[in-house]
Formats: sequence, C-alpha cells, structure tokens
Amino acid sequence: MRFSMQSVVDSLSSRAGVPFQVELPDGTRYATNGGEPAFTLAFRSDAALLATFARGHMGLLESYLDQSVDVEGDLEAAFAAGMASGFDTQATALTSVENGLHELRHSNKSAAQAKANARAHYGLGVPFYRLWLDDPLMMYTCGYWPEGTQTLEQAQQRKIDHVCRKLQLAPGERFVDIGCGFGGFLFRAWDTLGAIGTGINTTTEQVGWLRGEVERRGLTQQITVREADFREVDGPYDKLVSIGVLEHAGRDQLAEVIQAHADFLKPGGIGMLHFIGHVGTRDTELFIRKHVFPGGWIPGLADVIVEMERCGLEVIDIENLRRHYALTLDAWAQRFDEHWEAIHALDPQRFDERFRRLWRTYLVGCAAMFRSPAGYTHLYQIVFSKGNVTPTSYPMSRAHLDEC
Repeated sequence: MRFSMQSVVDSLSSRAGVPFQVELPDGTRYATNGGEPAFTLAFRSDAALLATFARGHMGLLESYLDQSVDVEGDLEAAFAAGMASGFDTQATALTSVENGLHELRHSNKSAAQAKANARAHYGLGVPFYRLWLDDPLMMYTCGYWPEGTQTLEQAQQRKIDHVCRKLQLAPGERFVDIGCGFGGFLFRAWDTLGAIGTGINTTTEQVGWLRGEVERRGLTQQITVREADFREVDGPYDKLVSIGVLEHAGRDQLAEVIQAHADFLKPGGIGMLHFIGHVGTRDTELFIRKHVFPGGWIPGLADVIVEMERCGLEVIDIENLRRHYALTLDAWAQRFDEHWEAIHALDPQRFDERFRRLWRTYLVGCAAMFRSPAGYTHLYQIVFSKGNVTPTSYPMSRAHLDEC
C-alpha cells in the first residue's frame, strides 16, 4: 500500500502542479515533492479511501460531506489541483450509471417535477439568501466585473445595466423576466428605465416573497409576478430576459424551453439569454445534479444555437462571461463563510455541517471550474431577435454596450 499510494500521489502531483499530501486513517502521510503542501487530504476511515478508489471524485466529495474526509489548508487549491490533474473527469462506470438513474428520477419533463427541483434549491428561504447575496437586489447569477468594479453590489448592478443596454430596453416597454428570482432585475429596470416587467418563477417561496415586496414598494401597476413553469407562455412582450434559466430546462427539454422563449416575444422583439454552457455536448457533472441542482443540465452552446435557429431566432451577439462568474463565486463563498454562524442559527437542523461542506464545495469548486485553464464550462450571454433584425431595428456596432 505504501508504494502504491505514493505512486498515486506522485502521479496526481505531476499533473496538478501544486504540492499536497494525503493522510491515511492510521496517520501515515504521503507528500509530494516541491515545497510546503498547499492542502492535505485527510482520510478518516478506510471506507472513505475505498469509496475514492471505487467512485473517483464522487466518492471523495461525498466522503468529505460525511466528514470521513477533511481538507486541511486551501480548499480552492485542492479543487484546482483535482481539475488540473484530470481527477474530476475520471468518471467510473458506476458514476455513469448513477447519472442515468438520476435523470430518470429527476427529469424536468413534467412541470410538477421541474417545480420540485427548483424548490429544492431556490426555496431555502429569503433569510438564508439575504445573508450572503448582494444587497438589496439579491441577484443569484453571475455578476459583471469590468475594470474598476470593487464590490458584489456593483457587479450585480452593472450586470443588469449591461443586459438592459443589450436589450435596448426603453421606458414604457413591456418585458418578461423568465426565472426572475428575487426580482432584482425587475426592480432595477423600473427604477432606472421605467420599463414594465413581468416575472415568471416556479419557486413558490420566491414568488410569495416577491409579490409582497412589489406591494410594499407600491409597484403593483409596474411589476407583476406569475408563479408558472417557464414553458407556460403569456404575452407577447416587447423584450425578454432569461438569466440563469436554461440550465434548468433539463437534459431533454432544451428545444421545448427555447421554443417557449421565442413564443414570449412579439415579432421583431429582442431577447437576451444568459446561461452556463459547455463547449460541445457533454454529460453534466453528477455531483452538482445530485446534491445541488436536481434535474439541472448544462447545454452545449452549439446545441442552443441550433434550437434558436429552429425557432426563428436570429443570434445578434454572443459574449462569454466565464471569468466574471469566477469572481462572483469568490464573493459568494467569502460571504457564506463570514456569515456561516448566522446561517446555521436560522435552522440548525437544516443548515448543519453537511450543508456547510456541500455549499462550500459548490461555491468554491465552481469558482475553480470557471477559472480552470482546462475548463470547458462557460457563461454565455446571447442577444437574439425574433426574426432577422433590420439595419434600423438594432445598433450596427457594439458601441451601445460601453458603460455610461
């Protein structure tokens, strides 16, 4: 075991590019060469060691959740090393089977299951999200960090303003915000532009809070909220914004959800689709699907464009905000850590140590994923029109995207 474990550690280290060490349940340590270890993987049980060998990164991460593995030192460096070494891509046959079974159980094909999947993540309550999202918008999607951006609040405001410029959103226009979350885009679009918004959201907890907030602000004539599946179309609208929704379409519902996006728009209307997407068609990471976003599926950019074309949508502009998402996740992870005691106090049984480890894995791990030089997961914003734009219906350059 001593020789084989050292060989495994040396092999991973040669690809990871960072020194680390592994501690076995009996206290034996195997260190890489090249300086002070950035982190230590400490196995607390033989079962955790066996799970890692049998199930790869899934076995390791789930053992970490169960506290039979600890990560001592820099957690982000551990994720970065795992990705650089390729350890996260070495899916076992068991993992592939489990991913398929997960799809059978949690597919978003039915509106009822899609709703249950959304509530499992987004229904954790406003007090929870308020503690670590930006104030007061509570935007739970990638921010926009152009040079000079200092805070998460600035990044989220600038993201909304950036999207409004892309949409050429104007006073009095009616727009739909698909998957409106806590309503940050709806409120800012009204406050800054006087645009009239309708939010579509399937998460009961968010809808209830948002309706109360709209009423509290006296904006019931300017902002409305529908509790509905993303495929339940009303309208049509002048403009459409869809931020962080397409990942929740599910593996086999991409065509259906994009068709709904098209149906929400008037002929000639402009929309903006903001989503996490892969380069190429790939399976979505099982850990995220199983523990964070049940039913979620990350589509390939090319697959999205094909479906948009099929629905009569013209792609006007595509921007990749991958690096911006890494910075957003950094800010979320820092705030989550800083406010953990307050989060735990909200509901000690729900927000327990397993929950803390899960969400740190999710936030810190995704930041490392978006930062990875070998990564194939990106954050795209696609501006599109329903039908081809004319020379006078949309700007002929990208100059309108410059910040005012």
